Amino acid sequence: MNAALRLGTRRSALAMAQSQMVADAVAEASGRAVELVPIVSEGDVNRASLSQLGGRGVFANGLREALAADRCDFLVHSLKDLPTLQPDGLVIAATPPREDARDVVVTRDGTALSALPAGAKVGTGSPRRIAQALRHNPGVDIHDIRGNVDSRLARVRDGELDAVILAAAGIARLGGDLGGLSAEYLGLAEWPTAPGQGSLAVETRADIAPEILAALAALDDTATRVEITAERTILSVLDAGCHAPVATHASLTDGDLRLRAIVYALDGSHRIGIDRTVRLEPGYGGEPGSGNGANAADDGGPIARASRAGQEAARRLLERGAADLVPRESTT
Repeated sequence: MNAALRLGTRRSALAMAQSQMVADAVAEASGRAVELVPIVSEGDVNRASLSQLGGRGVFANGLREALAADRCDFLVHSLKDLPTLQPDGLVIAATPPREDARDVVVTRDGTALSALPAGAKVGTGSPRRIAQALRHNPGVDIHDIRGNVDSRLARVRDGELDAVILAAAGIARLGGDLGGLSAEYLGLAEWPTAPGQGSLAVETRADIAPEILAALAALDDTATRVEITAERTILSVLDAGCHAPVATHASLTDGDLRLRAIVYALDGSHRIGIDRTVRLEPGYGGEPGSGNGANAADDGGPIARASRAGQEAARRLLERGAADLVPRESTT
């Protein structure tokens, strides 16, 4: 009987929940049991703000070290936390179908972010969300916070904060219960989110057994892979960190890739944006479950075209002055 596969994951409730979803799918695809291996990342123990930590892969490095040391067979990441530079010897074997990519403003009474009174306390640790919130409502008082979803919601429920801004995907993967609080879902046209938000990345060693790689690749969703490739290419070309004030969202419909990207000043006072649609290929719709996996980025087809679309979008942003707004991160 084959030994159980070992899935490395962060210890948070959200990480464990989304890792268990992947574990169940891999077990079905491989016919082998999958056990979770909780691992502590730098981002779990370093309580500095995300703006100070920057884009150094603080939520991924510890997991990747465990994978390279053969303490686990594969990892599950929230893709938005991954640096765009892929380490030697590791591959993204699959990007499962994407969850809701939107952000959510959670309040006690349902007041919209734009309607919050001057001085209202809004909690978020993301420089992107800080810039967006200040642009939508310059009068709010931003509180730079860290912590899991439950602890952030509790700070609103207890009156310490008037609102928090969270990822819709995280709320959904934890069951969607806000404990009596109200949610305002923010439209992606005006409020694009972090590159890769709502997506998971299943990462493994390049030399893993072929049958394991095949089982992981069976989870890959081509439409998701196309969209996140375009988004993350923009981040890479801009040389911005994972937590820079860069917002992107790509959506694939009937072969057309619509790509929206905005770079913000840290205080939200200025932004540079682009919105363009690229035809990938006639009749291409990005069928779910295509299982292209680790080879998808090399197929010269829609993935490569999505990468080129991202490069062109980033080039146009730079021509318009985006480099003056983006904190540079050579380790992205």
